[in-house]
Amino acid sequence: MSTGRLSKDDIDRLLGVNTGGSNAAGANANLYDFRRPNRVSKERLRILEAMYERLGKSLEAWLIPRVRRQVEVRLQSFTQFAFREFTLSLPEPCSSFTFDILGTGQKGAIDIGAECSTFIIDRVFGGEGSAISLTRALTPIERMAVRSVADKVAVLLQEVWQDHAPMECSISGYESSPEMLQVVNREDPVLVANMEFTTGNISSMLLICLPAAVLDKFFTSTLQQRSAMLSTSEEERDVTRQHSEATLRATRVPITARLPDFRIPMRDLALVQEGVIIPTGIPKDTRILVQAATQERFIGHPGRVNGNLAVRILDAVPSFDTLTS
Repeated sequence: MSTGRLSKDDIDRLLGVNTGGSNAAGANANLYDFRRPNRVSKERLRILEAMYERLGKSLEAWLIPRVRRQVEVRLQSFTQFAFREFTLSLPEPCSSFTFDILGTGQKGAIDIGAECSTFIIDRVFGGEGSAISLTRALTPIERMAVRSVADKVAVLLQEVWQDHAPMECSISGYESSPEMLQVVNREDPVLVANMEFTTGNISSMLLICLPAAVLDKFFTSTLQQRSAMLSTSEEERDVTRQHSEATLRATRVPITARLPDFRIPMRDLALVQEGVIIPTGIPKDTRILVQAATQERFIGHPGRVNGNLAVRILDAVPSFDTLTS
């Protein structure tokens, strides 16, 4: 066995380096950043996506009647990096609201993009919804208009997290300079949800930053919860099922009965006032639709029981298309 020293060519061959050909070892190598490891598994990522998509839809429903314009809020991606990198990604000036996560000593941040802020301010104060982004910090009055959105995001955030990592969020500050934004230490890891706000030709970002320390329970408890479910007895699962069923049955659902559509001339509609009886032309034995919440569920017949208006259920409605076909 040779005991001589390895030459440079020998070392290159051991490392898979071949300056004249392909690098087989390097071709299969994957880069790994030890300062920013990927903590979100595919399973947890799917849960996060479902949570924040629900947050986006709820925010849409809240915004539309307030800005009187169709808007869309969609989740684009999640990013894990140091808080320092989050601040470097923000524009100057920014519209960032900080919030306290009560009981934890931690803070988070909600950054509302310039175009989104300008649109909200313009609509709240009666404008048409300008797409021009401000190049200055918001005034106190403008800040109040945009803060209403941040307040709602904070409420929705604690709602979507309540089953995984319960938190109570309260807006506590505002910062227009990314360098002055203080939430956690600069090198502490954070999870940032990148939400896209769009309306008409306006597109802007809405960023939600949470410290990773608050989410440790979410990242570590999924398997433990699954093991706990498997270890429970059949009797315990039956009690849980009965409790869930009882809660579901006790839930109140609004029921409405709706007559078929009918038409009347505009001149007759202009004369309508309190106490006027409108002839519909609909026979009194016409069947009516019965809705549970917003879904058509039954076909019924109107009537009276002990002097009260009532509906007799005649049949179920599989779908609205089947009813009208």
